[in-house]
Amino acid sequence: MTKVIHCREVGFDCDGVIRANSEEEALQMAAEHAKTVHGMDKVSPEVVAKLKSIIREEAARPTH
Repeated sequence: MTKVIHCREVGFDCDGVIRANSEEEALQMAAEHAKTVHGMDKVSPEVVAKLKSIIREEAARPTH
């Protein structure tokens, strides 16, 4: 199952969606997104907890 994070669910006015193969990878990608798109130098423990609480699973998309 693919791990999915919708940036808007964290509280940002952002349509960004992160898809990853693991929770760890999704959190790393979210941290990079926060840094490059939202200018956050550091992701606080509170934001990490929020991210973990909103991670959803979806079936892997078929490749063509």
